[in-house]
Amino acid sequence: MVEQTLQNGDLMTLSELKKKLPKQVMHQTLLQVLDYLQLSGKIVIGTKGVLWVFAERKELNELIRRGTEV
Repeated sequence: MVEQTLQNGDLMTLSELKKKLPKQVMHQTLLQVLDYLQLSGKIVIGTKGVLWVFAERKELNELIRRGTEV
């Protein structure tokens, strides 16, 4: 739920993120989710807010799957 909200939005503050979430999330739980997403390289947390930076590489994964290992 948090991932989808961040993917569909731009740079947003923590309070803006809480308002855009479809359900109420406890503050501590949200911080843990954001910590996990930051450690996994999907978001960047800066002084101005949270930004989704992860880009799926579907085409590259398909090429890797079809490719020949040398």
